[in-house]
Amino acid sequence: MSRLRFALAQGVLLPDALAALRAVGLDVSRLGEDRRLVVPSGDIEFVLARPSDIATYVERGAADLGIVGKDVLMESAARVLELADLRFGACRFVVAAPREALERSLDEYRHLGSLEVATKYPRVAEEHFRRRGIQVEIVKVAGSAELAPQVGLADWTVDLVATGATLAANDLAIVEEITTSTARLIANPSAYQLRRGEIAPLVARLATWAAAR
Repeated sequence: MSRLRFALAQGVLLPDALAALRAVGLDVSRLGEDRRLVVPSGDIEFVLARPSDIATYVERGAADLGIVGKDVLMESAARVLELADLRFGACRFVVAAPREALERSLDEYRHLGSLEVATKYPRVAEEHFRRRGIQVEIVKVAGSAELAPQVGLADWTVDLVATGATLAANDLAIVEEITTSTARLIANPSAYQLRRGEIAPLVARLATWAAAR
């Protein structure tokens, strides 16, 4: 049988992901040695990819397992199995607005027509405001959503924050928190069924490691 393929997100989640895998006995020593994106290590082949692509690789069977933020899963709605909350990489989806706009509550906006909301996460934003009964026009941006209210592109933003320092530096304040996000262990449904004997023990070790943090 081929190696179990494990996709890891490059960037802020990677150091903690490697620490978790190392703690449960996987050899990750060759990761980062060079610029290779596919790194064999014993019975496992690691794949390094952009965070936003991890769920796609796992969903489509290009990888059997992956570690990715819950934010990516929410935005992509990828059809994968979420096996464990690894409890690192914590951040929050929030609605933010210029400080001077906070005198208007969310309920007031129901009566003001459409609210323009800039975000990199249109699915998350649309679902949130639909649940709140507020009509919005989503303005999708690829860069810093904090800029949009300052230049008149949008009224508010929906963004992912860790400390909120960037919002504060741009004179924005949190209106409300949508949900939290942490790193999740995911699997391709077919791969999990076919290779459960290999995957299940690894899931159990990682879940135990996460619970002990």
